[in-house]
Amino acid sequence: MNSSPITTWEGAEAYFTFADSPTAMMVILALAVAATVGAVVASVLHENHTYIDYK
Repeated sequence: MNSSPITTWEGAEAYFTFADSPTAMMVILALAVAATVGAVVASVLHENHTYIDYK
């Protein structure tokens, strides 16, 4: 059942899945930027709505 070609992890430092695919890296970066901008926009809208309620 053990079909892995890796027999030992000694000397392993890093494992990069998309290191040779610039398209995948750009997609991941775009998703991270979209999530960050979305969180900031949602926070601003929520804060503005809350501030209006307590004026």
